[in-house]
Amino acid sequence: MTAEAKPAEVAAADPASPPLTERQEARRRRILHASAQLASRGGFDAVQMREVAESSSVALGTLYRYFPSKVHLLVATMQDQLQHMHTTIRKRPPAGETPAERCAETLMRAFRALQREPHLADAMVRALTFADRSVSPEVDTVSRLTTAIILDAMGLADAPTPEQLSAVRVIEHTWHSALITWLSGRASIAQVKIDIEMVCRLIDLTSPETA
Repeated sequence: MTAEAKPAEVAAADPASPPLTERQEARRRRILHASAQLASRGGFDAVQMREVAESSSVALGTLYRYFPSKVHLLVATMQDQLQHMHTTIRKRPPAGETPAERCAETLMRAFRALQREPHLADAMVRALTFADRSVSPEVDTVSRLTTAIILDAMGLADAPTPEQLSAVRVIEHTWHSALITWLSGRASIAQVKIDIEMVCRLIDLTSPETA
């Protein structure tokens, strides 16, 4: 299945474009809200650009100037969801005694948040899978946000070591893989929890104290 493509006459968004005005940011937020609502109801296929435009009260051409394709839109929706998760986690930090425990608790909280909206989670993950080089900046932002969530959860007193950063990347890959296997029905929540807790132990194993 292919993602919905943008009309040929609509130019791709310029990644070096100036910051959005207050009005433009409000319009962008309406678009992201509409995207999330449609995805929550019917998954990837339910997010049609024309319906998103109608739901967010913007012209179709305007929508494509913000998001050149459905994949761009859904990856941006995932960015938005991760930002909300990050804010929530900062307000209520994990209570584990070790960085590994805090990381596992945080990722399971994020996982359960996605679990409450399985259609939305599936749509966002499929968009990441479909993403090509044109979506690289948005995908990189998703990765940076995930990394920031993990690092905040670790609560390290000092800057992470190169070994710890490598562990964070492995944890990020495992979390993403666990999400895919759960969405496809190939893993239970219990198995996901076991895998996440196991991979988060890499943080403690790569700490300077352990070394």
